[in-house]
Amino acid sequence: MTDDGFAELLDLQSGVISRRQVLALGLRPHDLKRMERQRELVRLHPRVYVNHTGEPTWLQRAWAGVLFAWPAALSHDSAIRAVDGPGRRGRSDSVIHLAIDRDRSLVLPPGLRLHRLAGFHGKVQWNASPPRVRLEEATIDVAAEAPDDFAAIAALAAAVQSRRTRADRLTTALAGRSRIARRDFMAGVLADIAAGTCSVLEQGYLDLVERPHGLPVASRQVRDSLSGPVYRDVVYDGLDQVVELDGRLFHDSADDRDADLERDLDAAVAGLATLRLGWGQVFRTGCRTGVRIGRLLRARGWTGQEHACPGCDDAWPMTG
Repeated sequence: MTDDGFAELLDLQSGVISRRQVLALGLRPHDLKRMERQRELVRLHPRVYVNHTGEPTWLQRAWAGVLFAWPAALSHDSAIRAVDGPGRRGRSDSVIHLAIDRDRSLVLPPGLRLHRLAGFHGKVQWNASPPRVRLEEATIDVAAEAPDDFAAIAALAAAVQSRRTRADRLTTALAGRSRIARRDFMAGVLADIAAGTCSVLEQGYLDLVERPHGLPVASRQVRDSLSGPVYRDVVYDGLDQVVELDGRLFHDSADDRDADLERDLDAAVAGLATLRLGWGQVFRTGCRTGVRIGRLLRARGWTGQEHACPGCDDAWPMTG
């Protein structure tokens, strides 16, 4: 073993090295034990070491996981975290997500989470440091396993908003999965992101807000030519109430914002009140949105009554 080769490998791997690697460099098992006794190398996992005695960084923990499970790669949020760089922080950083080939069996130490991946070798960036599942594949995994649809939307949107990938690349990755949760939903969201429309949001409003909470049936995509042909997303006829569903997932330009304000101003001139809702009001707090819109419509003359859906909590009716 040469000191230069040992130092270069430690430098490449953020100070982390495996027993397999040091033996390949010419070190003997008794030499490795001596370095452990002298605290030149500190064990992070069985057969995996770091070259200092302090708290390991996230990157060092990531390298340690990959080397312990080798051949392995960062996956899910850990792969995304590696792409984002050292400035990112998150609650999920305490767990290192690792992908291995689907046919392997492995028990991991605490702090590591295992994912078996079909087509593993072709989905990994092996030249990355440490190796990681490609961003598109990792993003699809995170969105599919998200706790709710809004979190899935946020994962897909964040990947595109970061400009590290595009909606069409994510769509291609999704198409390559034979079995995955939320396939149709994610395909629709990605189509919306690519086209700048909000059809998924419009359907979500109907299925999660309007129908389950007993709101009146609205007209949709109502053409209005007051200032040129425009289409209003949701119009409650006879109540002079418009609901616009804003599906844009990124910051608006000044022109986009002005166009929205012009639409709202035209609606006001026509005697219509406009309410704008986004992804969060529909997919995250749809029940709360339903009761509030019901109250709004009753204030505008609706004689019906909004009601709870099976998913509403025990706090119905909403107070305050």
